Amino acid sequence: MDKVITCFKRKPEAVSRLICFPWAGGGSIHYARWGNVLNSSIEVFAVKLPGRESRAKEAFFQNMQQVVDEIITALLPTMKEKPFALFGHSFGALTSFALVDALKKLHNIEPVHIFLSGASAPYSEMRLKYPKRSELSDEDFLQWMTSIGGTPPELLSNPEVMKLFLPALKADLRVVESYRCTRPEQPPLSCPITCFDGKDDIPHDLQAWKDITTGDFTVKMLDGSHFYLKEATNEKILLDYITKQLETAELDYF
Repeated sequence: MDKVITCFKRKPEAVSRLICFPWAGGGSIHYARWGNVLNSSIEVFAVKLPGRESRAKEAFFQNMQQVVDEIITALLPTMKEKPFALFGHSFGALTSFALVDALKKLHNIEPVHIFLSGASAPYSEMRLKYPKRSELSDEDFLQWMTSIGGTPPELLSNPEVMKLFLPALKADLRVVESYRCTRPEQPPLSCPITCFDGKDDIPHDLQAWKDITTGDFTVKMLDGSHFYLKEATNEKILLDYITKQLETAELDYF
């Protein structure tokens, strides 16, 4: 499990776990820090994908099924052990859904809450019309990255850094751009879902996520663009909200 997960602070006494999924090209450290901030009742597992961090020498995944298979193999015992929630931003929102969809179909288990950020539902028409960013030239790709923010300009202007960073980002985008699923005829889940987004980001079809659950559905818009969650004020809002929801879920669960 340690190969797939970064956990800065083990909490054996935790009542629930928050499993976090990276954005395209992202690592696990941003979310792993949350484990130092959240209270003792919540343990944070940050997913670490191949091709980055301690897995830098491993080949990138080629499709969403590989992502799902690895995470289920590594984490199924812990997901059966105690209540868990999922958080995913952008690419991570779609991997979160792909995972929970498989968990429900194959093992009949689901999270106590799903937190989805910065992404349209996978079956929405809006998402299917997005241009394929992974096919852009490096020059156009860097212009796009500059436009969405979230990456320090000094890194974007450093060819050596970009040479290391771009392959992981493009590999993740290829995975998500090739991922397809149909709109469910009946909601497969019953847990609450909260969608977050930056007010200045490109529009996302957040309402379409409502089709996957019979549980409560909430949308929260925060100041900022695509990487709004990197801003300290927004991060505090996120973590306070997540904590409140998981503490409520704990009471309902038991």
